Amino acid sequence: MTTFVSSQPQILSQMNERMVLRILRDNGPSSRAEVKRLSGVTAPTVSKAVSSLLKSGMLEEFDTPVNMRGRPAKRLRLAEKTAQVVGLVVDSPHCRIVTTGLDGTIRDGSHQEFPIPGTYEELLETVINRITTLKSIDGVKTLGVGISLPGLFDYREGRSILSPNVPITNTQCIGKDLSERLGLTCVVLQETDALCLAESNSGLARGIDDFAMLDVSTGIGLGVLIEGRLLKGRSGFAGEIGHLPMVPDGILCGCGRVGCLETIASDTALARLVSNRIGRQLDIEEIIELVRADELNVATELDQVAQQLSFALVTTINLFNPQTLFIYSRMFDIDPSLFERLIERTETAALTSSFRDCRIERAKGSKREGAIAAIIEHLTDSRISESNPHFLKVL
Repeated sequence: MTTFVSSQPQILSQMNERMVLRILRDNGPSSRAEVKRLSGVTAPTVSKAVSSLLKSGMLEEFDTPVNMRGRPAKRLRLAEKTAQVVGLVVDSPHCRIVTTGLDGTIRDGSHQEFPIPGTYEELLETVINRITTLKSIDGVKTLGVGISLPGLFDYREGRSILSPNVPITNTQCIGKDLSERLGLTCVVLQETDALCLAESNSGLARGIDDFAMLDVSTGIGLGVLIEGRLLKGRSGFAGEIGHLPMVPDGILCGCGRVGCLETIASDTALARLVSNRIGRQLDIEEIIELVRADELNVATELDQVAQQLSFALVTTINLFNPQTLFIYSRMFDIDPSLFERLIERTETAALTSSFRDCRIERAKGSKREGAIAAIIEHLTDSRISESNPHFLKVL
C-alpha cells in the first residue's frame, strides 16, 4: 500500500507529460498558455510537465517573430533541432538508417545504407558503430531507435522467430541487444506493422480505422487493421500470406518450403526472374535504374509477377473486405501502368461486392518512416510503462 501511494505523484507527473506531448504533437508549436487552455489543467501543472520535458530533451523552446508589443513570444514544440531519433530498417539485400527530430522529418544527408552482414553479431556491430557516430553530433541528444524487422516477430518476447529473407536474425532479440549496447530505448516493429504505422501517420491512411497493407517487396506480408487495431492472431504471426503454398514443384523459399507465394509474386521474385534471364544478379533498385536508362526491358517478367500478385489482392479482399487496400512495392516504379493492370486483373477474380467496396492504393509510407514513427510514438505516447504503441493491441 505504501509503495502504491508513494508512486502516485510520479504516475501523475508522467500522465501530465504525456498530455503535453500529445497536445504539441496534434496541434503543433504552442505557447504555455495555449497548452494550458487545450489541456484544461492549471498553469503550475503545465509548467512542471514542460520543465521536465525540456530537461529530458523531448521539447525545445524557441522565439517566434516579434509580436505587436515588440516582445518575442516563446513557444514550445517537440524537439526538432536539439534531439533526434534513429530509424533502422533491417532488410535484404540492404539495411538502412535515417535520423529525424521528433517532428518525424527525415534529415537531409542522414540516410545510410549498407549490405546485410553475414552474421547477427556483424549486424549488431555495424549498426552500433553507425549509430554511435550519429550520437556524437554536438548539441543533439539521441532519444531512441525504431527498428523495422522482417519475418515472424514475437512481441511478447521481443524475439524474431523466423525471417526467411534475413535468417541471421532468427531467434534473436535485436531490440534488447541494441538497447543494452547503445544505452538507448529501442522499439521493434515487424516490417508490415511498420508500413501500417507509416501509412497511418504520414500516408493515405490518416483517419482510417479499417484498412489492409500488402507488402510485396522483399517478401510478402499482410497487415490488417480492424477498428484501429492490428489483427495479429494468437501468437502474433497473422498476415503471413507470402507463405501460402502456390507451386508444388516451385523454388525453395527462405522459410524452408517450396513454391511459396512470395517466391513468385514479390519484388524479389521479379528480380530473380530478370537475373536468371540476363545471367547476372540484380536487385530491384538496379533493375529500376536500368529500365529508366532504357538499358533493360522487363515487360515479360513484370506481367508474369503481376498475374501471380493478383491472387494476393483477391485473397485479401475476399477474406477481410477492407475499406482500403494499400500495396507497397517498387515494381510499380518500373511501369506506371502496371498498377492499373493489376487492379483490372483483381476485379475479374474478386467477389464483386467486396471489390466495389474496396479502394486500392499504392502505399505512400515506407519502412523507414514506420521505424521512425514507432520510436516517436513510444516516446510521446507511452510514458507510463506501456511497452508497445497503441496500434499494436491485438484482437
